[in-house]
Amino acid sequence: MTEASIKHKFLSAVRFPLYFVLTIWIIHLFSWITGISLHWLGIYPRTTSGLMGVISAPFIHGDFLHLFSNSIPFLLLTFMLFFFYRKIAVQSFVLIYLMTGLLVWIFARSSFHIGASGVIYGLVAFIFWSGIFRRNIKSIVLALVVTVLYSGYFLGIVPGEEGISWESHLLGGIVGILVAFIYRSDLEQEELEQRKKEWDSELELGEQTYYFPPDVFDDNKGL
Repeated sequence: MTEASIKHKFLSAVRFPLYFVLTIWIIHLFSWITGISLHWLGIYPRTTSGLMGVISAPFIHGDFLHLFSNSIPFLLLTFMLFFFYRKIAVQSFVLIYLMTGLLVWIFARSSFHIGASGVIYGLVAFIFWSGIFRRNIKSIVLALVVTVLYSGYFLGIVPGEEGISWESHLLGGIVGILVAFIYRSDLEQEELEQRKKEWDSELELGEQTYYFPPDVFDDNKGL
């Protein structure tokens, strides 16, 4: 891969997460400056009006700490998805985004659920479990990176601090695992090339390892 193609791939992968994060910051700054609360745009489970939160909730955050704590992980994880899993990035993101929101709407407690953390947990689970399901060097390395960076996230899937939507975290994680399983066989070009090299190496090794000469039994047919 040439330097120009790597640069193009990088810019293509980083564009969407940057726009998304910029959008959620603009929305929060608008709410902060005007004093208008946008919590009503969150997911309120099992209500018709709360269903629109499936789309809008990830854009709404309670305060700047909540916003900042979600911005960097979202930016990094979404970039990793679009850079390393370009073939399935769009459909994987859409599934994680929508399925997490729908499951929160169906199963979560009756309260407004806001923030992008459910999507973030889905991305963490997707990248980690893709390493388990695909079992190639790239996916395993990415899984290890995510484990090192976000191992503390596992504590967020159980009821804990008041005001934290642990249901979003748990359900997002489950969705991420499911999406990783669904697309486990949709390999990127470099993954296919790596797998072909491994198969070729195994074939070559198999051809070279004989306990007897290949024609030993043919020579004995006339005895």
